[in-house]
Amino acid sequence: MQDKAIGLLRELTDAHGAPGFEDEVRAIFADELDGLGVISTDGNGSVFCEAGEGPRVLLTGHMDEVAFRVQNITPDGFIQFVTLGGWWPHTLLAQRVAVRTADGRKVLGVVASTPPHFLPDSERSKVLSIDKMFIDVGASSRVDLEKNIGVRIGDPIVPLTAFTPMHDPNLFMAKAFDNRVGMACAIQATQSLAANHHPNTLVACGTVQEEVGVRGAVTAAVQSKPDVAIVLEGTPADDTPGFNRSASQGAMGKGVQIRLQDPTAIMNPALVDLTVKVAEEKGIPYQLTVRSSGGTDARAFHLSGRGVPTIVLGTPSRYIHSHNSIIDVRDYVAMVDLSIALVQRLDENEVDALTAYL
Repeated sequence: MQDKAIGLLRELTDAHGAPGFEDEVRAIFADELDGLGVISTDGNGSVFCEAGEGPRVLLTGHMDEVAFRVQNITPDGFIQFVTLGGWWPHTLLAQRVAVRTADGRKVLGVVASTPPHFLPDSERSKVLSIDKMFIDVGASSRVDLEKNIGVRIGDPIVPLTAFTPMHDPNLFMAKAFDNRVGMACAIQATQSLAANHHPNTLVACGTVQEEVGVRGAVTAAVQSKPDVAIVLEGTPADDTPGFNRSASQGAMGKGVQIRLQDPTAIMNPALVDLTVKVAEEKGIPYQLTVRSSGGTDARAFHLSGRGVPTIVLGTPSRYIHSHNSIIDVRDYVAMVDLSIALVQRLDENEVDALTAYL
């Protein structure tokens, strides 16, 4: 499983998938799951693979990554941009990016600003706002950029970072682990479950536009009509300097995160208990997490229809929403293992018991 995981994570993280422009990720999902179920999309571009009979169990991750979009092009050929998703300006200057043109080419650029040598001393120590930055692709003018290079207003931009193994063979650095780990898990778990019995209708899903407000999950919930939702995420690790590491709930190498709560969703208590029970029975390492910030597609799924029991499983990732994030692939494998085992447990009786409130 781990060899397959590394290859799949490489392919997915290298893909260009800004919010609203997830087609490269969607194509990987459809290709990997071809023949394992009915493949479909909704009107916003979220993608589904459905197979089986019984209660409807949704296994879902979002396809998009934090990114940018061309807002304007200056007369001398520099790109002014807006953000898609949450970026911390500290992380941006001097970083490489790829602008995707209408015909699918990737244009190399770098995030830049006025050099500090030309700024007053009082300005040099301040963090620049996004509107003071620009992207340089080496164009000589707006005409050159538009006519010869092919970049136009509205083109999507993502970090340009290669998937790279680190000194520890279990650690990998890449962009977009939030949330290509979720997409890889949905794919691998579905492939495994297709070869084994599961007592339900499994709906694997990749949603769009999570990073700009959980938009795709709203319509994906309508199409998938889940009885239970398992949301798969690349969650922020809290095991680096600056955190109280003795209280860490997202340490790399400590297993899959099981999220109990964040500001956007309180997970179904019976589903939390079942998930923990399955993890312990299978010997899968896990970490329980209560978050005071952030949110996931669970926000939309648990409020859809008459209400849907929902759980979030995560692979802790250092430095998400930046050009370079790090995961321990063993945490990812634990997420895949728990996803498979949990789906196999969710028969009609288990699903009914999740909402037996009276």
